[in-house]
Amino acid sequence: MKLIKKLLLLCSIFIFIVGISMPKEASGITVEQEREMGREFMKAVLKEVDFIEDPLIVNYVNKIGQKIVSVFPDPLYTYHFYVIKEESFNAFAAPAGHVFINSGLLEAMENEEELAGILAHEIAHVHCRHLSQKLEKSSKINMLTLAGIAAGIFLGTGGSGEAANALIVSSMAAGQSIALAYSRENEMQADQIGLKYLTEAGYNCAGLLSMLKKIRSKSWFGSQQIPTYLTTHPASEERIAYIGTWGAANQEKASQTSGQATKKDSSDFAIVHAKLIAMYGEESAALRKFEDWVGQDPSNPMAHYAYGLVLARTGNRQDATNHLKIALEKKAFDPYILNDLGKMYYLDNRYEEAVRMLENSFDTGIDDSEAQFFLGCAQLKTDKLEEAASTLTKLLKRNPISSQFEPPESGKREKKPDQVDIEEYNKRPQYFQALYYLGEIYHKQGRPGDAHFYLGWYFMTKTEFENAKFHLSKALEIIKDPDKKIKIQKMLKAIQAMPWHQRNMDNRKTGLRL
Repeated sequence: MKLIKKLLLLCSIFIFIVGISMPKEASGITVEQEREMGREFMKAVLKEVDFIEDPLIVNYVNKIGQKIVSVFPDPLYTYHFYVIKEESFNAFAAPAGHVFINSGLLEAMENEEELAGILAHEIAHVHCRHLSQKLEKSSKINMLTLAGIAAGIFLGTGGSGEAANALIVSSMAAGQSIALAYSRENEMQADQIGLKYLTEAGYNCAGLLSMLKKIRSKSWFGSQQIPTYLTTHPASEERIAYIGTWGAANQEKASQTSGQATKKDSSDFAIVHAKLIAMYGEESAALRKFEDWVGQDPSNPMAHYAYGLVLARTGNRQDATNHLKIALEKKAFDPYILNDLGKMYYLDNRYEEAVRMLENSFDTGIDDSEAQFFLGCAQLKTDKLEEAASTLTKLLKRNPISSQFEPPESGKREKKPDQVDIEEYNKRPQYFQALYYLGEIYHKQGRPGDAHFYLGWYFMTKTEFENAKFHLSKALEIIKDPDKKIKIQKMLKAIQAMPWHQRNMDNRKTGLRL
């Protein structure tokens, strides 16, 4: 909860600072300025909150979000959707198409239409550029208030978080009373536009209405309230009444769209929802919930799947494997069950079975980089070296690892050390260990040049520069590929350009020497 409060404060601070820096004659914020603000906002997010990065969950939320975005006319931004690991009920949109939903709110949902309703509302806020309007109005804040905000920032970094929050709030209030929450007009417009395109995407407004009623029964931010003018998206009676009236007035159109969700859509939501609770919900509650579910409905594969996941989370992999096998027997060739059972087999050192399950999972077309990594490792463990090299190479193409130590190419702007590349973030996690395993594979295959190249690259990413220099120098002597030679020379040049103490800080470390 403290992380969410801090994030909101950081966002608010940035809003005010941008407002001060805007020229007085400015009539609005440009799209490029919003994109820059989105990058700054993401810096704060990446430092302050934990994201759920499970491919099944994240890909599903993004699929629903992109389905809704696709019916909006001429989107100004590339939209990204994130799930924050936080139990409180909240969802919000950041500048330039970044939409966030808390895991607690997603857990409270019962179907895909509820998720679509919330996402459509947030997309509508971005589409209407409501935050840009707030920024333009905030440009009147005075320098005394900025000083108070800056003091609050410094206090926050010094460990006096509550004092910093109080100072920030009092400084803002003293300078100008500006409500950062969306206005009633903003909310009404977001509802009107969101409902229009929600319906065009094939969803009923009933999902949004039911979620607002759930949200009304709780606080968006939990029991410890932040200042009221930082509270956004109130689940007000007016909004609930309006959406109910809209649904009644558009009943014929709503009835046409309500049946468009397919059986597969329902099944997708069920498996995502089960995994979210099993892997990221409160552990003991999830254990009781799914144990009861298995007892009440022993023939339901989803009950066994969810119970298996939460058992694995508690460390009981033997029973977890048994329940996943039951789930697979009842729902043969389900890619997600194959996927998780394959990972379970790998963790239990049952590598042949892991390879079989994970290969079958990928045959269904599943998109899961983590499973691809496990498959490559299992193939290596079973001496299927060609297959392992192919799997891990494909993994690195999907999740490219760039060395932060390479000098910028000619004509390209060098990034600041703390700059956040949003596109690079959206390809996380980066599988550095795959570089090491490729080095091991090529060593076993008698390809020393490639082995040294990948090991040098791996140690470069680990900032073990002496080991990196050793392997890269060896690779440079052996490799004939001109592109690889250029990359090696760049990395060696970067190492050489570092201060002496930094290059030698890892002398005591040891790596794989071929």
